[in-house]
Amino acid sequence: MNGEEARVGSATPAVAAERLRITEIFHSIQGEADAIGWRTVFVRLTGCPLRCVWCDTEYSFHGGDWHAIDDILAEVARHGAKHVCVTGGEPLAQKRCLILLRKLCDAGYEVSLETSGALDVSAVDPRVHKVMDLKAPDSGESGRNLWSNLDHLLAHDQIKIVLASRGDYEWARAMLTEHGLTDRCMVLFSPVHGAVEPRELAEWILADKLDVRFQLQLHKLLWNDAKGK
Repeated sequence: MNGEEARVGSATPAVAAERLRITEIFHSIQGEADAIGWRTVFVRLTGCPLRCVWCDTEYSFHGGDWHAIDDILAEVARHGAKHVCVTGGEPLAQKRCLILLRKLCDAGYEVSLETSGALDVSAVDPRVHKVMDLKAPDSGESGRNLWSNLDHLLAHDQIKIVLASRGDYEWARAMLTEHGLTDRCMVLFSPVHGAVEPRELAEWILADKLDVRFQLQLHKLLWNDAKGK
């Protein structure tokens, strides 16, 4: 191998290590969690190992295009927003997501990560606001909850539980006590559209005096299920 071949061969892995497969990058209004209502740039990574029954982003499971992380940062900057949400799919299914999160924080953004709760969050930059799901039984994926993740949540993080039935609600209520969820961080209860009436869930929370935050997905109220909104 000559010197030129050695330089090319050693450079190729470094270039590849700075890429992510991206489904879409778009500018919208944050529709949930503690940043609701803020103008936000969303970076949706491709791929997810889970198949929740009620998933509304199945189009992100496959496809996408490879983008250099520095190019992703440039596209985010173009929109001039303070808030950035890295979502999926399941963003942490791509290990280099951790690099993107760190670089976004270094650039001064308020960064949130939407993650399923099935993959280890311990290496996520502590400056990131983790919005971590706990999968209730009717999701079909409750067996994938990685309970050790709870020990890596910080006070600014959030636990989101999406509920498709009264049974899901009762499971979530039990988890609040069993795992001391509200002592760890904010807990969000959200109804599955068409499965649980929002007012019904609100009344359950009130009746049981739960210290959780009820939420509807604002972006769905504004744009229904429009892609890239």
